Amino acid sequence: QLQLVESGGGLVQAGGSLRLSCAASGDAFRSYAMDWFRQAPGKEREFVATISWRGERTYHADSVKGRFTISRDNAKNTAYLQMSGLKPEDTAVYYCAAQTVFTTQPRVDYWGQGTQVTVSS
Repeated sequence: QLQLVESGGGLVQAGGSLRLSCAASGDAFRSYAMDWFRQAPGKEREFVATISWRGERTYHADSVKGRFTISRDNAKNTAYLQMSGLKPEDTAVYYCAAQTVFTTQPRVDYWGQGTQVTVSS
């Protein structure tokens, strides 16, 4: 079992930056690939980024490539999403997720509860 808790969301102006954190419980954190997804109002949940369990491999969706960066600190059981150059269309609830296999199309085993990011124009 892995419990995930996101934090760091909030209201930011377009062009600004935020860093989301995902704190995981348990010693198994370093066994999981970690992801970020997002869901905007009225839209389906979409993949944002994923990172392998050691952090040596990452993959970002085209919509955020060059602006967002996923990372992790296994000593702190925490994954991060650094977001810069934020746009109003980035407004969404952002979810942390985990699964045992690193893949560009994750099949998630565990979800966090989500954190709201709102970008004003």
